Amino acid sequence: MLGLKDIRLAREVLAGIAQHTPLLHSHTFGQLTGAEVFLKAENTQRTGSFKIRGAFVKINSLSPEERARGVIAASAGNHAQGVAVAAALAGIKSIVVMPETAPLAKITATRGYGAEVVLKGSSYDEAFAYARDLQRQEELVFIHPFDDWKVMAGQGTVGLEIIDDLPDLDAVVVPVGGGGLIAGIATAIKGLRPNVQIIGVQAAGAASCSLSFERGTLVPTPEVSTIADGIAIKSCGKLTFRVIRKLVDSIITVEDDATVHSIVMLMERCKLLVEGAGAVGLAAMLTGKLDLAGRKVALVLSGGNIDVNLLSRIIEHGLTSAGRYLVIRVTLPDQPGQLSDLLRVLAKERVNILEIEHHRAGLPLPINQAEIELTLETRDPQQCAEIMNALRQAGYEVWRTW
Repeated sequence: MLGLKDIRLAREVLAGIAQHTPLLHSHTFGQLTGAEVFLKAENTQRTGSFKIRGAFVKINSLSPEERARGVIAASAGNHAQGVAVAAALAGIKSIVVMPETAPLAKITATRGYGAEVVLKGSSYDEAFAYARDLQRQEELVFIHPFDDWKVMAGQGTVGLEIIDDLPDLDAVVVPVGGGGLIAGIATAIKGLRPNVQIIGVQAAGAASCSLSFERGTLVPTPEVSTIADGIAIKSCGKLTFRVIRKLVDSIITVEDDATVHSIVMLMERCKLLVEGAGAVGLAAMLTGKLDLAGRKVALVLSGGNIDVNLLSRIIEHGLTSAGRYLVIRVTLPDQPGQLSDLLRVLAKERVNILEIEHHRAGLPLPINQAEIELTLETRDPQQCAEIMNALRQAGYEVWRTW
């Protein structure tokens, strides 16, 4: 089993390599949850996630003969970058197999750090299987993203830093995919503060560890579906699960919509760019699935590597869900001046119009009518309701499409 001594040794290995990331107090999230919330900003870590810690500790432990052979890894993105940087620092060859669906930002960054990137499969698990085949063919050393004691020791240094900065904390909330991060953190924190509660959070669409924890045995899931690509894994690790069963207090799941909302909130309120995997802990607290009111809580923001195209969709979806966008359809007589009358009603409501689409063809409308679709920028759900009410009072037939 992993021990506190292993994690302390890992911290020595990482001196000058991994940053001691900040633990940021959040008044905003404290007010929203009733807890005293601190954000462990691993999204600001070298390579944009905690993964550099475990990857470097593992590669540093290799023998000269193993280094000469080179290393290979499978990753959805963050472990890929950690391995690429760690291998470059060690002066050895690295190959990383990533799923074809991996975010472009993570693929580009991994190549930029010096690794050879191979795209294979539609999921992490398919990329993992191919990487294992390639490892055997080319006699490379496999660097597992989570199910390895050295990797877990490196990730556990996050826990040491949390205790350094907040020795009187009550609970730590950790994202969970394969379990390497929570296993390391739990070992570090329980070894120093046994009464601190360790809580894992998974995406509901990739909940192997949660199911396994509940049933007491490993339960792989046949498919995964989540925007949190960093934790989109079909099965918790065998070694990590041994630690989790012993030291973790609970594991819960959150839906993607809650994660999207948390990503937007972190950007807007804290000016922090956090990927889906890193935002699940905050999502659990904001939805009330995790009630830690009155307690000092450290939330681990595990990474910030998010594809720009996905980010734009997340922002749009998150703002819409929060009542910051309103998309409506209105039917009008197809006559001059009708649109300007409609816009005057909206102007009185002090709403900004982002888009207008005028539809006549292809809809089951009377020949003398047209449909207008408007995208409006709004303050909050209350203003959305006020706009709908004002339009109906003015005699318009109006439907909300989002």
